Amino acid sequence: MPFRDNTTLAQYLLAESRKNPDIGTDLVALILDASRACKLISKLVAQGALANVLGKAEGVNVQGEEQAKLDVMSDDTFRRSTEFGGHVCAVASEEQDEPVPVPPEYPRGEFLLLYDPLDGSSNIDVNVAVGSIFSVLRMPRPGKEAVAEDFLQPGTRQVAAGYAIYGPSTMLVLTVGNGVAGFTLHPLIGDFVLTHPNITVPAQTQEFAVNASNSRFWEPPVKRYVEECMAGTEGPRGKDFNMRWIASMVAEAHRILMRGGVFMYPRDTKKPLRPGRLRLMYEANPIALIMEQAGAAASTGTERILEVTPSDLHQRIPLIFGSREEVERIEAYHRDSAIPKADTPLFNARGLFRAAL
Repeated sequence: MPFRDNTTLAQYLLAESRKNPDIGTDLVALILDASRACKLISKLVAQGALANVLGKAEGVNVQGEEQAKLDVMSDDTFRRSTEFGGHVCAVASEEQDEPVPVPPEYPRGEFLLLYDPLDGSSNIDVNVAVGSIFSVLRMPRPGKEAVAEDFLQPGTRQVAAGYAIYGPSTMLVLTVGNGVAGFTLHPLIGDFVLTHPNITVPAQTQEFAVNASNSRFWEPPVKRYVEECMAGTEGPRGKDFNMRWIASMVAEAHRILMRGGVFMYPRDTKKPLRPGRLRLMYEANPIALIMEQAGAAASTGTERILEVTPSDLHQRIPLIFGSREEVERIEAYHRDSAIPKADTPLFNARGLFRAAL
């Protein structure tokens, strides 16, 4: 949607707060603090090798993954940009083992902030779009010292979620529970300006995103879905599909919001003891809320992401999101796969009477 007016992020949030009393000034201020962090990270990403921010850092994060320099710098930027305003009680990050409370010299607020400071950081050195993701929850024990258990709330309790994508332009995509809006960072005024109001995802699509190199590890429902898409007009779907894979979930989510599609990072057998690849609290929940608010769907393949009760701050989970009819089809294939079949070629999932939705 083309640029229409000069509505800033602050103006948009104030207008939303007038319509919904649950969106108070503290939440507005916290989101503006998070947007300021995204502006600073955007500057770091844009400078790249000129600012010596590319390459690996010396440490690893709590998941045992090597950190990029920008992972560490972005994590620090997000925390410092949001801890001083008196709106959060504590923050939790993909890059930190435990929640980080607000320093004692700052007032503590009523919210908990979770974030992935730099999603897709493996793409930094090759100049592919990356982003930041954040989620806001209410502190369940106001006035108390926040602990990890306070963050373990299902995604339905999020009061706001958003992401920034650092591409040819920097955009912030946000929901406060009343649809999804997109804001573009104006290079002249240095503010996020509303450019994509009321983003909706079409229910149908002819595009899917999946890491095909893992196909040998996929469970049968996922194999079935992808094989049917790849069969094109001659297959059971009766239409051609395009396959995409960027290895930056923010970029994948943004493309789906702009033109539809479905993203899959399903559970597989590559590491049987690991239930999924993506993080529930920092990635799946905020993206799921944004998708649902845009009319799309988000699932593990067997259940709605937003209804999953977290068991750990760094819990991993399978994630499938995007155009609603495609997500529902993949869920149906999972249900179908769970039903015992007669051991005969006529009734196998790939046999003569293979079901098609």
